[in-house]
Amino acid sequence: MGLLADSPVPPGFTGTRVGVCNLCEAICGLQVTFTAGEVTGIRGNPEDPLSRGYVCPKGTSLADVYSDPDRLRRPVRRVGTGAEATWEEMEWDEALDLVADRLAAVAAEHGRDAVAVYLGNPNAHSLGSATHGTALVRSLRTRNRFSASSVDQWPHQLLAWQMFGHQLLIPVPDIDRTDLFLVVGGNPMASNGSLMTVPDFPARARALRERGGRMVVVDPRRTETAKVADEHLFVRPGSDAALLLAMVHVLLREGLATPPAYVDHLDELAGLVADFTPELAERATGVAASDVERLARELAAADRAAVYGRLGVSTHGFGSVCQWAVNVLNILTGNLDREGGVMFPEPAIDTVGRRIVSPGHHDKWRSRVRGLPEFAGELPVSALQEEITTPGEGQVRALMTIAGNPVLSTPDGRGLAAAMDGLDFMVSIDIYLNETTRHADVVLPVTTALERDQYDLVFHGLAVRNTARFVPALLPKEKGTKHDWEVFGALALRLAARTGDRLPLRARLQQRARLTASPRLLLPLLLRGNRYGLGWRRLRGAPEGVDLGPLRPCLPGRLQTKDKRVDLTPALVVADLERLRASLHDSPAPDPDELLLIGRRHKQDCNSWLHNTTRLTRGRARHHLLVHPEDLAARGLRDGDLLTVTSRVGSVEVECAATEDVMRGVVSLPHGYGHALPGVRLSVATGVPGVSINDLTDPERLDLSGNAALNGTPVRIAAAPGAAAAAGSGGAALAT
Repeated sequence: MGLLADSPVPPGFTGTRVGVCNLCEAICGLQVTFTAGEVTGIRGNPEDPLSRGYVCPKGTSLADVYSDPDRLRRPVRRVGTGAEATWEEMEWDEALDLVADRLAAVAAEHGRDAVAVYLGNPNAHSLGSATHGTALVRSLRTRNRFSASSVDQWPHQLLAWQMFGHQLLIPVPDIDRTDLFLVVGGNPMASNGSLMTVPDFPARARALRERGGRMVVVDPRRTETAKVADEHLFVRPGSDAALLLAMVHVLLREGLATPPAYVDHLDELAGLVADFTPELAERATGVAASDVERLARELAAADRAAVYGRLGVSTHGFGSVCQWAVNVLNILTGNLDREGGVMFPEPAIDTVGRRIVSPGHHDKWRSRVRGLPEFAGELPVSALQEEITTPGEGQVRALMTIAGNPVLSTPDGRGLAAAMDGLDFMVSIDIYLNETTRHADVVLPVTTALERDQYDLVFHGLAVRNTARFVPALLPKEKGTKHDWEVFGALALRLAARTGDRLPLRARLQQRARLTASPRLLLPLLLRGNRYGLGWRRLRGAPEGVDLGPLRPCLPGRLQTKDKRVDLTPALVVADLERLRASLHDSPAPDPDELLLIGRRHKQDCNSWLHNTTRLTRGRARHHLLVHPEDLAARGLRDGDLLTVTSRVGSVEVECAATEDVMRGVVSLPHGYGHALPGVRLSVATGVPGVSINDLTDPERLDLSGNAALNGTPVRIAAAPGAAAAAGSGGAALAT
């Protein structure tokens, strides 16, 4: 195995170097093989103390992204409009000046809030975004800040802030030592963990069973995780809060609660959940009351247990109540801060304890049109479309997207795409002309993962084991390309110079030094004073990662609340219980013609991208609408038919696949498909069949936190007009 070098591989290099995959939260360590300077193999690094040799199919595709002929390498600007639009390359200085001039002009004429910014998921995986991207966003000085977080994990962050004092102090299941793992709305077999950095989950699940433990999955679909679990219970989408609160009810009713001494308001909790009985949960969820009671008792009886709720419960109308209930279950059973329960990682660079990331706040300002409160300095992305299209003071007239594809990733993407065409100016920092960036006036591309230094500031803080890893860039950036941090810094400096708010000379020099310094130069400063005594020299010398040990009890000391105590009854969530009660008791009877739509992910997919590599898109098609056979038969439909799926906001046409892996009344579409749109320049992805689930999801459906309620969207299905059955389309291959 090759040794660490601080510089990229030299021309013609043959050998193996240590790398890292930063495509998802698993942050797997890699061994990358070069032959004559070309990447000829990528496999998992068995010396990595966290990923232990594991790598999923996405990690092997990093070289495909680097060499993709569709990937942009120089700035481009759009010439013309509509179907006649073309793109021409620009020099970097010209492009950066143009972007800064246009954004500054919009802010000067219409106010700073007339400029909006959207950050996509890849920003969380980039060291340069963490060190320099925040400065660019601050330089815009707008309240119209949006990100992919509000279609994902805001309920987790809101409850972490409310209960533990910091939005990123999120408890992580100690999967390697637990005896009972209850998964509600999560699919770590496909995701490699989510808000739980857990590479090689399949091996960890096997180890759980081998030591006599159990995994129970509650989900509307028999997911990949459910199929390897000891037990799977179907649950009606959007009803999970009733199930979880009924389990809390049982613990308190039967005197099974054993909370730690540093929690408050236990007495109030019993009254709050008194009417959330197992019988009510059965009516709402479809899970038998006896199973609700049994699960609660099993959690209480287990020596070490962990409850984990993820995307399926985060992205519906009561996601925050669900995450509150998950935290309360772990606390009442004594499993918070217990080995084998849920614990708080202690990373070498502690973004929580050192307040590198803000603890969070809520409702300091509101969106202009709907009056939606901000959280942690951002507004719900479900409000972006209306902020663009609604005239008046503060209307969004310019938009910057950074490594994001909201047209495919946020509710009513088709409507958002139409809104983008009405902007005065749009710029995207991205490597592709995709479903979103095709609407931009200028696209600024950056280097890819193999060309950048990497230290995971976020995901070491969510990992199931304490480790640290710095991996330098493996490949040199091509001549004329720029790293993301270089683009962020250059734009931030240009915008600062155009705002008219000139800093004193010394402050300007410090700003320039900070924004032009490589992120690598900042890491030694961030490492100072860490509890492990881990220095920069040792970290640099161990590209496979430094093992800092298993998670350990750290409460109440690690709590970020002022009094180092946990509030079991956070006011924001408690106030939302009345809305939950109304939905359970007062809602009209469900329409028998409607089905509830849920999403799904596959291990080969990475949100809305990576479909432009043949390696990840070949094989059996994954785009189908999954429907229970009895729901098809009741409508006179057959497996493989081309269907029209209709929601309040739109319709799509897609082949169906009959399967008993979804419960009756539920249908499922994958996230991230739907690339065949005018102006998209992704030669492989545009040939991948499928539609965007977010042409059906509804921006009016929100959780208390502002997170989009994507799951449980009511839809109707029917045979597509004039369509013959899609025999041989691949649907039959999925039937059970």
